[in-house]
Amino acid sequence: MDHFLYRDGVLHAEDVPVADIAAAVGTPFYVYSTATLLRHFTLFDDALNGMDHLVCYAMKAASNQAILKTLAQAGAGMDVVSVGEYARARAAGVPGDKIVFSGVGKTADEIRMALTGGIRQFNVESEPEMEVLNRVAGEVGAVAPITIRVNPDVDAKTHAKIATGKSENKFGIPIARAREVYAMAGAMENLDVIGIDVHIGSQLTELAPFELAYAKVAELTVQLREDGHNIRRLDLGGGLGIPYARSNEAPPLPTDYGALIKRTVGHLGCEIEIEPGRLISGNAGIMVSEVIYVKSGEGRDFLILDGAMNDLIRPAMYEAYHDIVPIIEPAPGAEQAPYDIVGPVCESGDTFAKQRMMPRLNAGDLVAFRSAGAYGAVMSSEYNTRPLIPEVLVNGDQYAVIRARPTFDEMINRDTIPGWL
Repeated sequence: MDHFLYRDGVLHAEDVPVADIAAAVGTPFYVYSTATLLRHFTLFDDALNGMDHLVCYAMKAASNQAILKTLAQAGAGMDVVSVGEYARARAAGVPGDKIVFSGVGKTADEIRMALTGGIRQFNVESEPEMEVLNRVAGEVGAVAPITIRVNPDVDAKTHAKIATGKSENKFGIPIARAREVYAMAGAMENLDVIGIDVHIGSQLTELAPFELAYAKVAELTVQLREDGHNIRRLDLGGGLGIPYARSNEAPPLPTDYGALIKRTVGHLGCEIEIEPGRLISGNAGIMVSEVIYVKSGEGRDFLILDGAMNDLIRPAMYEAYHDIVPIIEPAPGAEQAPYDIVGPVCESGDTFAKQRMMPRLNAGDLVAFRSAGAYGAVMSSEYNTRPLIPEVLVNGDQYAVIRARPTFDEMINRDTIPGWL
């Protein structure tokens, strides 16, 4: 569910007509719904009622400080994968003891910054990282709380580029070696081994892979406790998917996911962390774009938009599907036609959809890409010297620009010309 609905023939973001935002800020732009963000966070939080838990929003999905602050005020922790995300979370007012640091390539400088600034835990991905973490913690006079990410060799049945829990993926240590690696960690004086971390992928549309992975984590918890480790926290990752096409069957609900967690690991008496990102922000955002031209080609027509692959790269990178709808609601039974929907970037890959059935549109019409709130703005770039597009947050009948569109002068003046030129 989201809060982007037609009212009186015009698409609204909560109580704000999207066309009004377009007139004020220009296109293309992202707009997010506060009500949707909070509803989806609350669904996860409520799903774990009765368990000691923390829902840590995976901020790589959408990391504007206004989004982070909205979720933090509702009680969310944050899952970060870079020191930049850590700094952004802190700037949004998230305390260090509610930030989990994940990622396979943490540098000594990143580790030092998190240790001195405050951190809930590091999710350690390898033995070399563990050794660096132990050394840096000793240098700053700290004891680093860690979980070790285990790779359970479970097929998440998702896109190959976002699967993380199979043996050939770069993430974590093989679960078969877990006891050996935990023994190494337990012997390091500047580490506090508090738990286990697992994350098998993103955009999962069924619960069976989670169940397989969590059963392995439960078994490992018992074994590690027998080895003398005080395993008291389980970080179960995120990955629950969303329906990008309205016609698709909906993935499992957070309530079903929470019931699975209780069934598989609830008997262990551990604090539970989960790290949802996409399901919290995905349907909470849309990208709005204007039709520049309607072009007739050889056997097909093109809708050429002012939004491009640098603004929303998921279709080009993942062959991802997004529902694309006009801002003005089509009349019942309105004629439809197939269009290739493309952007202006000089790449054939700058294609959002091929032969997509749409109401007949004209230059100047506005369209919205639904379910664009996750991995949209955060993956955008200035390719072709195109400015990063604005982000807007709606709250009821109010809206605010939470990231402005830079001017060309601001973009170009970031370059530095060497003195010899």
